[in-house]
Amino acid sequence: MAIKSCLVLLLPLALLLLAGSSPAAAQLEVGYYSKTCPNVEAIVREEMEKIISAAPSLAGPLLRLHFHDCFVRGCDASVLLNSTEGNLAERDAKPNKSLRGFGSVDRVKAKLEAACPNTVSCADVLTIMARDAVVLAKGPFWPVALGRKDGRVSSATEAADHLPPAFGDIPLLTKIFAANGLDLKDLVVLSGAHTLGTAHCPSYAGRLYNFSGAYSADPTLDSEYADRLRTRCKSVDDTAMLSEMDPGSYKTFDTSYYRHVAKRRGLFQSDAALLTDATTREYVQRIATGKFDDVFFKDFGDSMVKMGSVGVLTGAEGEIRKKCYIIN
Repeated sequence: MAIKSCLVLLLPLALLLLAGSSPAAAQLEVGYYSKTCPNVEAIVREEMEKIISAAPSLAGPLLRLHFHDCFVRGCDASVLLNSTEGNLAERDAKPNKSLRGFGSVDRVKAKLEAACPNTVSCADVLTIMARDAVVLAKGPFWPVALGRKDGRVSSATEAADHLPPAFGDIPLLTKIFAANGLDLKDLVVLSGAHTLGTAHCPSYAGRLYNFSGAYSADPTLDSEYADRLRTRCKSVDDTAMLSEMDPGSYKTFDTSYYRHVAKRRGLFQSDAALLTDATTREYVQRIATGKFDDVFFKDFGDSMVKMGSVGVLTGAEGEIRKKCYIIN
């Protein structure tokens, strides 16, 4: 679908979601920087085109950065802060050790500081970059409401406690998503982000070796696929090897992830869990037919708008960092 028609389609829903969420989220608006930095999205897009052109595999990690930011303290760019002598920051929490793309965020932020000093927050930069990463990977466009401020607190402990784990089942994942105002549909739709990117062995090796009781491997994992994964992931301690989350098209945003999950070939336990609930299973199986790509694309944009408004700081809250990795 053309960008223009997508914009027309999604804009009313974006505004509706924002109006119906928290007071802070309601202060976000499409075109927030129209007077103070009118070319903000064009500047980000130009830099993102260079970044993804040079390293297409970065689309997934940049999208993941936004996810991991929003699930801890809301979308406030706290995931970008460096640890200090007295504080271990989110980015150094165990679940975030494999995050990538920080340098790309710094690169885009520097361009914006040159064009519009002290104007665009790192939280907004990360939100726009995540959307553009999807678009440049042949995924959907959605309007990004802006006006977030950057948080001043970043805690590794909070990241470890609040991020959805790769081993999560539906009850646990539902609880974590609900704590962020996201429902079961958002869970199954946003899981579709696993169409992009790769994962290190420790995040899924537990499904291949010493699973539980009588099972050496997770019985919910297709045995042929498990055998193939073992050839790449030699042990639960193999930290070097990467596997594609959506084998064959991990650099392209499409619906093949759902086809893998439907065949019991989702990489994580959290992917396999989508088949254990009637609502999420029905969605997986529907999108897996390949006849509803447009439905998934629209749903993904809607859920990203919703997630992007979680716990945001606006107005006099927070700050606009000069550099994304350190508070002012």
